[in-house]
Order: sequence, then structure tokens, then C-alpha cells
Amino acid sequence: MADDRRQPHQGTSPRSGSKRRQSGYVQDKRGLNTKIHLAVDAHGMPVRILITEGTRADCKEAVHLIEGISAETLLADRGYDTNDILSYAVSAGVEPVIPPKKNRKEQRGYDKYLYKLRRLAENCFLSLKRWRGIAARYAKTSDAFIATVHIRCIAIWAAMRA
Repeated sequence: MADDRRQPHQGTSPRSGSKRRQSGYVQDKRGLNTKIHLAVDAHGMPVRILITEGTRADCKEAVHLIEGISAETLLADRGYDTNDILSYAVSAGVEPVIPPKKNRKEQRGYDKYLYKLRRLAENCFLSLKRWRGIAARYAKTSDAFIATVHIRCIAIWAAMRA
């Protein structure tokens, strides 16, 4: 005997056809996501933070991230090995310590000892993502998300100073 009052478990949610999206998100084939781009100082503390959509390449934001920051060396991973970034760093008087991509025709050398110090930036990312609100992206807007990242950075800085 069928019960017509019973609602089926499967089906679409009432908001599934909604075109409204939260600001700061871009729909791609894998869903809604964002990226955090950080520039850190010699102590591993964030100096500049940028938030972009998750499908944007890291190397596209590097010049915006490092312009105006005075430093002796630029430590970055292989994803930042582009001619634009290297030429910008040299013109700014900064020594780039970036390993070459495997598909680069002319492999260039880099200081492997200095490159190991890049772990300071990775540790900054780890301490940021330990906070569940940042890792799960609970903030509804990009402004709220960047404010959350700033608050977490201040908490990290205060913990290091104590």
C-alpha cells in the first residue's frame, strides 16, 4: 500500500536553480573554491595577502604580491618560474631563488640551501589552515574571508611574540 503523504528522499533542493552566488567565488568544473596567496618575511610572518579564485594560476599574482616589498631574495616554488617574475625580481634588485620547471629548455641554477628556507612560507600556510574557519572557507564573502585570514595572522604574530 503506497502512502501518498510520504515525501521522497531524493530530489532537488528548492534553491538548486538559484543563480545567486557568494562574492569571491567562481564556479568551475570542480565547484566553488578560492586560493590564498601569501608573501612572508624572514620570520615566516605574512606581509601581504591576496585572495583569488581557485582556477587562477599562482604565477599571475606573483608580481602583484611582491611589488613594493623590499627584500634580498625571492624564495618561491616551481610554479613561479616564469620569465616575467624572474625579470621583475632582477629589476627590483632581488635575487630570485626559484627552481626551474622541468620543461624549461635552458635549466638555470639556484641556491638549494636558501631554497630550503621556503619552509617558513609553508609553515605559515599550515598555521593558517589549522583554523577550521579558513580551511573550510566558512566566510560568506571574500571580504569576510580576507578579514578572517588577517585575524588569524595577527593571532599567529601575537603567539610568536609571547
